[in-house]
Amino acid sequence: MRLLVFVFLILFFPGALSSQSLNNSKFLGYRGIWFTLGQTERMKADGYGGGYGDKYSGGLSFAWSHTVAPMAIYAPEVDKTFFVYGGTTEPDDSYLLVMASYYDHANHLVPRPTIVRDQRGIDDPHDNPSITIDDEGYIWVFVAGRGRRRPGQIFRATEPYSVDKFEKIISREQTYSHIWHMQGEGFIHLLTLYTAGRELYWEKSADGSDWTKEPATDLQKLAGFGGHYQVTRLDEHNKRIGSAFNYHPDGNVDRRTNIYYFETRDSGETWTTIDGLELSLPLDNRDNPALVMDYEEMGRNAYITKLLFDDYGNPVILVVTSGGYMPGPENDPRRWEIVRWTGQEWVTNEITTSDHNYDMGSLYIDGDRWTLIGPALKGPQPYHTGGEVGLWLSTDGGETWELERRVTGNSPMNHSYIRRPHNPSEPFFGMWADANSDEFSKSRLFFTNSAGDRVYMLPYTMKSDLEEPVLLAPTPPDP
Repeated sequence: MRLLVFVFLILFFPGALSSQSLNNSKFLGYRGIWFTLGQTERMKADGYGGGYGDKYSGGLSFAWSHTVAPMAIYAPEVDKTFFVYGGTTEPDDSYLLVMASYYDHANHLVPRPTIVRDQRGIDDPHDNPSITIDDEGYIWVFVAGRGRRRPGQIFRATEPYSVDKFEKIISREQTYSHIWHMQGEGFIHLLTLYTAGRELYWEKSADGSDWTKEPATDLQKLAGFGGHYQVTRLDEHNKRIGSAFNYHPDGNVDRRTNIYYFETRDSGETWTTIDGLELSLPLDNRDNPALVMDYEEMGRNAYITKLLFDDYGNPVILVVTSGGYMPGPENDPRRWEIVRWTGQEWVTNEITTSDHNYDMGSLYIDGDRWTLIGPALKGPQPYHTGGEVGLWLSTDGGETWELERRVTGNSPMNHSYIRRPHNPSEPFFGMWADANSDEFSKSRLFFTNSAGDRVYMLPYTMKSDLEEPVLLAPTPPDP
């Protein structure tokens, strides 16, 4: 057995028998990382013994969908969707590898993924990456650090439209990176710093050569009152970036609530509310003009998942709300809601309900046809992170919703964290990982088309440099 392990390491990880990093090496397949917060005992100490485990756990390769973005982007110049995720050295050492790869639309192929950053024993997918492409076609990968304990990094590919090799540009404090590149204008980076809890900052760079070395002292703060998680989106047509975020009363992330929204139309020079009111930054008070929904007054937590713009340029926010942070039926219902600007006011529409706060999905808008792909259906590990994936449809601009189809069914493990490319192209519309959310397991990676009727699994073990994703059998209809 030991001889087999030795041969395995020599063939696939030539640096694993020394202190050499695996950076810029190819991996043998697409394997997601499994993670747990280890909170089960804390739950019991709090008097919560329902047996539902941590507030989140399982396959977290595409996790923290509300805190890093984008994780995939389509490049029409080469007809490829480039994506990043948290991989792992599973099955033995199971620590985080920051991975980059692509899906070749013309040839329906994926390569062996590239290890951009070997995290050397860290198993925490809070370090998951985000991705963007500059005007010259170079792929950039931003690795989120973890507070002030672990620095983040910025990497740039050495060749255009390639993920074969990356060079490190900078290592510094940065968490939960949202990185957007606007044609002809450069990068805007929205990030979190642990200056007084989780606070929101931003920076810009014309070409990526002048990132701030000391973000906590030199970057402009956007918001800081208790702490925040945000989702962001680039509106390329209007050269606008929007941010929707919640806040943490008394700095307690388990009480996260409310929705705030602001945007910039001049590359960060000014930030305004949706109706054009210029804001004085940083926002430092719970009651400020950017407040959209006061869930705190309703006694509900708010887990913001996605921000999009409809065809009229109005922001649309996807959020899951619940009665509290702990898993299990006592905090039901977990409501999936759309909070959208009509041009005159913010309105809320319910889509569906599910059984966990971190059942996070993705939203797609095409005229009045809106779709949601998410793990809101009951899965094999109920009241744990994820479930079975479904597709909900609205044909009236988000006002009413119905379950259109089941995307997965009879799964052995929960599916979770459905991510969308910034600009999805068929058939790579949503990607996610599965895993047992109750105990350690392997984790596989999937993607689906826009209709949800063709689901592919990325090859777990590859025998050649390029292989086709595996088309899964159609989901059986409801009995």
